[in-house]
Amino acid sequence: MKKISFLVINMIVSLSLILGVSQSNIISAEEETFGTYWASDSEPAKQLKEYVEKVTNPNDKENFIEEKDRIAVFDMDGTLTCETYYTYYDTMMFIEYCLNDHPERVSNELKQIAASIKPGYTADESLARNFAKAYAGMTVEEFKEYATEFGKKKTDSFNNMRYSDGFYLPMVELVKYLYDNGFTIYVISGTERTTTRAIVENSPIKDYVTPNHVIGTDFEVKEKGYENVSSNMDYKYADGDELVLTGGFVQKNLNANKAIYIEREIGQRPVLAFGNSGSDTSMMNYTIDSRNPHPAEAYMVVADDNVREWGKQNWDEKSKEYKEKGYTPISMANDFAKIYPDNISKADQQYIEKEPVVAPNTSTTLEDLIPLMYPTTVQYHFVQLPN
Repeated sequence: MKKISFLVINMIVSLSLILGVSQSNIISAEEETFGTYWASDSEPAKQLKEYVEKVTNPNDKENFIEEKDRIAVFDMDGTLTCETYYTYYDTMMFIEYCLNDHPERVSNELKQIAASIKPGYTADESLARNFAKAYAGMTVEEFKEYATEFGKKKTDSFNNMRYSDGFYLPMVELVKYLYDNGFTIYVISGTERTTTRAIVENSPIKDYVTPNHVIGTDFEVKEKGYENVSSNMDYKYADGDELVLTGGFVQKNLNANKAIYIEREIGQRPVLAFGNSGSDTSMMNYTIDSRNPHPAEAYMVVADDNVREWGKQNWDEKSKEYKEKGYTPISMANDFAKIYPDNISKADQQYIEKEPVVAPNTSTTLEDLIPLMYPTTVQYHFVQLPN
């Protein structure tokens, strides 16, 4: 696809020379494909264009980067797609799975954990371990299918938005622009890997990011029937075998783990990095490390738009912090000319608490259900009444 595009551009340039049209005008027209959803005066957009122009120009001996070394890494939640509604994709998926879709498959403890998650929760490793437990026994294909189906559900935070519809138009445009200029795109997410693949494969960036370029948090996977065997070395996969989630947990892809995963799975430093939070800073720093042999830049998306979005970050505070770290901040309020398609708009309220639907479960007792339905710090005491 890239080679065909390059040949077409060359043909256009050659034709322009015959007709007396300057090459600079052709390049200018090419650049118009990036900027549709960015503010006309956006400094980060201008900086990105200038960076791409110099590293893709073979005549710029000091800055030119070969295509094989043009690696761009993107965090997903909050960088490419919305995470400022009630809670983001993988957390809402866990809540829905435990309380509404398949409560009969999970323990009462996991139901209570799902019911207790409220805005402001911490998406730490302990919560991710509970996510892994919830999907134990599912094949990888079943899990991916569930993650895909969940994306079709609507969030209450926006009008007409399914969970899979939350990609920021300016960032989608940026991904395509980089791809068209010979960059290999990786999504480096704190969300579990199979879930991230399902999200990406059903998103506007699906043509620019292949499944093997998705790196995320890892849950343990083993061959069905051998879930309790400690080593995968003791048996061999055969035709028709299934790979299943055991409920075990491998690693959360946040903070320093992002740099470690990049080193392990890509094997070289990226030259562009995009994130939106402190958990991305290791990825940023690994990219712009002074030992990177190529010109490198890092950008941070700041959620400061509370008109079209639910952003609550302070621009002055966050932009100052990021600039001090060597990153270029991107303001959703001022740099994004448009965030979502026309049919999507911010709802009147950010979230609506719902009563969980608990499926019948013969092992569930009244003592189990009351804390689930009314999660609180109050302790419940049950007294056996006389017949």
